[in-house]
Amino acid sequence: MSKFLLGAVLAATFVGATAPALAADISGAGATFPYPIYAKWADSYKTQTGNGLNYQSIGSGGGIKQIIANTVTFGASDKPLKVEELEKNGLVQWPQVMGGIVPVINVEGVASDQLVLDGPTLAKIFLGEIKAWNDPAIAKLNPKLKLSEAPIAVVHRSDGSGTTFNFTDYLAKVSADWKSKVGSDAAVEWPVGLAAKGNEGVANTVANTKGAIGYVEYAYAKQNKIPFADLVNKAGKTVAPAIATFQAAAANADWVHAPGFYQILTDQPGEKSWPITAATFILVHKQPSDAVAVAEAVKFFDWAFKSGAKEAEALDYIPMPDNVVGLIRKSWATDIKGADGKPVYAAK
Repeated sequence: MSKFLLGAVLAATFVGATAPALAADISGAGATFPYPIYAKWADSYKTQTGNGLNYQSIGSGGGIKQIIANTVTFGASDKPLKVEELEKNGLVQWPQVMGGIVPVINVEGVASDQLVLDGPTLAKIFLGEIKAWNDPAIAKLNPKLKLSEAPIAVVHRSDGSGTTFNFTDYLAKVSADWKSKVGSDAAVEWPVGLAAKGNEGVANTVANTKGAIGYVEYAYAKQNKIPFADLVNKAGKTVAPAIATFQAAAANADWVHAPGFYQILTDQPGEKSWPITAATFILVHKQPSDAVAVAEAVKFFDWAFKSGAKEAEALDYIPMPDNVVGLIRKSWATDIKGADGKPVYAAK
């Protein structure tokens, strides 16, 4: 079986490849970042209710385009839309789950948690200024590690991606050069590197390219046993990716005062905070053309809030706090309405 196990296995589970899609199946498209947990939830939900979830893991950019075009019931994006963008397109968004983005590596003789990088060095690697693994900047951070002189092969996303948005947002915060030369967005002009589609594609390319470095959602690294680097955080502490360090970063999020739930979690303070933590968001129309379909989608995501926390944590995602879930449920009641002016879904 291919080393890149996750996408192959979950694709069959997620879109119901072993059976015809039911008329009641919920349609969505977008971010690859939450794909592992959405797949797990979808499998459990179908077992319990008989209703399926047909989700296209195409990247946040594609998900935003498809929900705006009204070709899916919901879109999914790791790049939150600002209030003006939501209003312009008649959309509502909410955070569904949180997780971490990690630098994955393929360096001979180096396992997970052995290599340490900091933000400025990571930025120089992706700028193409640091070209070999034994570069003095990397060696200084890893005095006890025997580093190869192999060239570094940068791997980045080819598609519009919320993972890219959060990764480049972090690099722009820790590197003035990155901010001025490249900036942060779901798609940027990469100075160097190989392009791959989706978290799946980046993970696969790194796993099969000697000397490679890329960035993926943590579940893709963990499930496929791809080595990852630890990072020096804003407090100057070396931290490893784990649910505890993701939670430490997420603890700073002020969802209560975030208009449209807009929140960026990169480079958070705190000695235990993982520097590249992110939320992933669901997008639906405020006045959906198919209110029944949207009600079914919201019902699924409400079920995930109620019943999916343990499955999320098992894949090292962070469930939304109860107080935030309460705010989200209130937003469903006030912001998503049918042609009759009534809420399409009433949380119980």
